[in-house]
Amino acid sequence: MSWNPSFEPGCPDAIDADAIETLIVPRSRDLGGFEVRRALPAPKRQMVGPFIFFDQAGPAELLTGQGVDVRPHPHSGLGTVTYLFRGEFHHRDSTGANQIIRPGELNWMIAGRGVTHSERTTTAARSGPSSLFGIQTWLALPESHEEMQPAFEHHGRDALPVIGDEGVSVRLILGSAYGEHAPASMLSEAFYADVQLDAGHRLPLPDDHEDRGIYIVEGSISIAGQEYRAPQMMIFRPGDRITVAAGDRGARLMILGGATLPGPRYIWWNFVASSRERIEEAKADWRAENWGIGRFDLPPDDRLEHILLPER
Repeated sequence: MSWNPSFEPGCPDAIDADAIETLIVPRSRDLGGFEVRRALPAPKRQMVGPFIFFDQAGPAELLTGQGVDVRPHPHSGLGTVTYLFRGEFHHRDSTGANQIIRPGELNWMIAGRGVTHSERTTTAARSGPSSLFGIQTWLALPESHEEMQPAFEHHGRDALPVIGDEGVSVRLILGSAYGEHAPASMLSEAFYADVQLDAGHRLPLPDDHEDRGIYIVEGSISIAGQEYRAPQMMIFRPGDRITVAAGDRGARLMILGGATLPGPRYIWWNFVASSRERIEEAKADWRAENWGIGRFDLPPDDRLEHILLPER
């Protein structure tokens, strides 16, 4: 683990508060036993780079026998990133992937023209009390890759680069930052990392990406002398040099961003596309339930149930 010596973090007060282009307080909803906070899309900001959806699940404590069962459901036009701080999930999808994900690991599923997956609490976790705490985010695909065949990658904790120094740890999940490159296949310029800062320690954001944002998972940070606490997301002006300092209890952050995609994206349920026509095609194919013939199939080991297309 080595910190890039070219950094000159400077003082977090060297910028003004106007450097924060958008401040987002995530919307919360109770899914029965645990809470989900959604930061993206937001009324004033749809994306940060290619990141178009950002959900925090938990933290939640589950009793023996309890768990989460997200039944098979579709995606198209996006890539999903699942990253856990605590707990574990059993991921199965229509590419044939069958993978348990644990804290510090990466599940990266590229939906392309269409994929179906389920996420369930493992049998082992249900055998006693368990925790659930993590982030799931979507990246909109470039228009040139919206109709590609789906793919799945899993990368273990040891495969993800860790950059840091005393009091600072950055685990790079996707893309490139601080001179390091994460192993997952990328279709557009992006970066995504899990950051842990001890009290008073500072982190400069990468300055080689157009869009940059911070989501505060735990603790607090100061920017231009103003304190911001979890859970909040802030998106910064392009080009500004940004350094943040952790509060007196430290901070855990997700930093994200990348190149802005040309044009907006349409979102309906679990589908993302550069055109309404592609959304309508995906809706019709899921409604038809022509598993293995049309756009969608069900996971080979999880075919007994699925989530129906919403009415609206």
